[in-house]
Amino acid sequence: MLPAREFCIPPVVVTGAGSSGRVGEHCLRLGLKKGLVVTDKVMVGLGILDGIRKALEQDNVSYAVYDGVAAEPTIDFVREGLQAYRENGCDFLLAVGGGSPIDTAKAIGVMVSNPGSIEEYRGAGKVRKKGVPLLAIPTTAGTGSEVTRFTVITDTRTNVKMLIASPYIIPDVAIVDPLLTLSCPPGLTATVAIDALTHAIEAYVSVKAQPLSDIFCLSAIGLISGSLRQAWADAQNVEAREKTMLGALQAGIAFSNSSVALVHGMSRPIGAYFHVAHGASNAALLGVVTDFSLAGNPGRYARIAAAMGEDISGLSDEEAARRGAEAVNKLIRDVEVPSLRELGVDQARLEELAPRMTEDAIASGSPANNPRQATKQEIIELYRKAYDVK
Repeated sequence: MLPAREFCIPPVVVTGAGSSGRVGEHCLRLGLKKGLVVTDKVMVGLGILDGIRKALEQDNVSYAVYDGVAAEPTIDFVREGLQAYRENGCDFLLAVGGGSPIDTAKAIGVMVSNPGSIEEYRGAGKVRKKGVPLLAIPTTAGTGSEVTRFTVITDTRTNVKMLIASPYIIPDVAIVDPLLTLSCPPGLTATVAIDALTHAIEAYVSVKAQPLSDIFCLSAIGLISGSLRQAWADAQNVEAREKTMLGALQAGIAFSNSSVALVHGMSRPIGAYFHVAHGASNAALLGVVTDFSLAGNPGRYARIAAAMGEDISGLSDEEAARRGAEAVNKLIRDVEVPSLRELGVDQARLEELAPRMTEDAIASGSPANNPRQATKQEIIELYRKAYDVK
């Protein structure tokens, strides 16, 4: 008999080309008056925010803009955004961008409704009161943050990426418009989509996997593996972009309810110590960690192979699992995902920090969800392998 499990998703998910043009309509439906748009200067520079502004203005929804988010979200961005929210008399948040603006907006929402500082909410189940209404519009097909119960905020004083988990921070409306990803360059398209594939794979093999999330995992794996090459090669391929983005959305729903595993545990210290984007570090780790993890649950990895379109008829679970791992690694190579070396990680410093990074990874709790448990020395070896993957 399966244990009782909770499955949470946003109340409203809107998908499809041009769907971001309906953002004002959803604000009105919720009775919202003035929003703080949380974004970054890249979105402003690319003109993506112009369409969002127009959509809000045509429905007479007032807004102010905080575009100070840069790279990975930090405590400072949360504080600045909270100040902007209060000074402008806002009653809701609208996040536009990749995972960083969305994660920042989630944390701002926590602080509008809860006392203290954001550091006090590190971990699971510590947020006591739902934040203000939050609408999320992603502009990359990767993090899935628009549908998850997680936010990751870096404490720049300690170089620790704080994972905050609560159903109270799931956005109220997720608007997933593939047209907003057309300006995403090939390199970013690849790393964020492999990040999403990581979400789906880890949620499926996690010891916390559950039947509802399994459905989203396998669908996401099929969509991303079947469409990423085309989206990477041709930025204007709207059909491939839409399928990849839908896969990222489904992967976000999956891992929000079944958690992640060893890749994510190892990824966070890379971001904290080397300032590598979360999606890029996940992508750099996925292949070597998949190879390591197969033996922990070959039956699940065999079904991943099938979801990726591999012919596994007549193969044992172990053989099929290996074929799936090969398919993952081939996809990573085909879309030219960079190794840790190519991401600028210094090898000598990685060797020096690897024991501490390993401790941080284990302390995050994610490696405990992995189908094959890794020792400290094995994690250190995986960092070394990921440094210069061929």
